[in-house]
Amino acid sequence: MYKLVVLTDSDTGDGFRLAGVDVVTVDSPDEARRRLNDLIDDDSSGIIAVNEEYMSQIDERTQQKINSTYRPIVISLPIREKLVSEEDHRAYLSRLIRRAIGFDITLRRG
Repeated sequence: MYKLVVLTDSDTGDGFRLAGVDVVTVDSPDEARRRLNDLIDDDSSGIIAVNEEYMSQIDERTQQKINSTYRPIVISLPIREKLVSEEDHRAYLSRLIRRAIGFDITLRRG
């Protein structure tokens, strides 16, 4: 059976551990890139969720590796520090939805 692994910083990792998820913590983008490559090569990895800050800094070779494999699926995790205002929050959620389903959806308060 394949497993879900979260690759993130130690502060964020604690919450995922409490939820029972396998977590790999790193302290830098370089370390994240190395660990991500190890996780991609691990046959037990099914989904790898990577802290968005680290995901945005991976090299092109690793990105090509992600794009060329069907498993594991590599996704980025939103970072709460980026969501400063409500407008930023809405734009960010809109981008996540577009990436997930391929359509722009306008989020409005009811």
